[in-house]
Amino acid sequence: MSILDTVTSVLLVHAHPDDETIGTGGLIAHLSSRGIRISLVTATRGERGEVVAGPLSAFVGTPALAEERERELERAAATLGVSERFWLGVAPARAPGLPARRYRDSGMEWIRPGLAGPAHDSDADALARAPLDDVTADLAAVVQHVRPSLVISYDATGGYGHPDHVRVHDAALAASRKLAIPYAEILDTPEADAEWFGFEAQHDILVAALGCHASQLTVDGEYIVHSGGQRDPIRTAVGLRLR
Repeated sequence: MSILDTVTSVLLVHAHPDDETIGTGGLIAHLSSRGIRISLVTATRGERGEVVAGPLSAFVGTPALAEERERELERAAATLGVSERFWLGVAPARAPGLPARRYRDSGMEWIRPGLAGPAHDSDADALARAPLDDVTADLAAVVQHVRPSLVISYDATGGYGHPDHVRVHDAALAASRKLAIPYAEILDTPEADAEWFGFEAQHDILVAALGCHASQLTVDGEYIVHSGGQRDPIRTAVGLRLR
């Protein structure tokens, strides 16, 4: 039996706007086509993201970038068929009785091609610097609110080492276990102990959703060109491994 055969609702937890589309856009569109309720938690507004050269370049390092990325996420999520969205730190994705807080993008530095590590100058309110217990409590609150059949987020490496992805993995896994909700981690390549899904039928929807994140990437044929110039193939397939 497939991991996805019996799900009726899914909560995806991602670190920044565009992660939901790049990493799981095909999966989200597929689940939406089946009428499954899809909830999305995004941890930060991606304040420290680079910007594709062009009319949005002036947004780098300004509050306008976060505002633009919020709008991009709204459009992409609607395109993919997300049912409801939450910002981590804002109710119901906030521990009960606490005022809202804003987790900021922690930034990253490349250690080597394909592997990122923490930035040397992250802000005091950056997600990766927040106590793990705080992040876990906020995610537990939204898991309790949604009560999904399955929580989906990153593996222990965060996919490529970004400190925000790693923090999201650690907190989402802990929150899921606390509430006894199954947790599946996202994999980019097939592995023996995971299930591999191909969602080629969702290709056009995925491309449309990628186009919503114009500050961060462009689509060139079957490739994503990131703001820093890196090229990655558009991926409609994804692996899931239960933890």
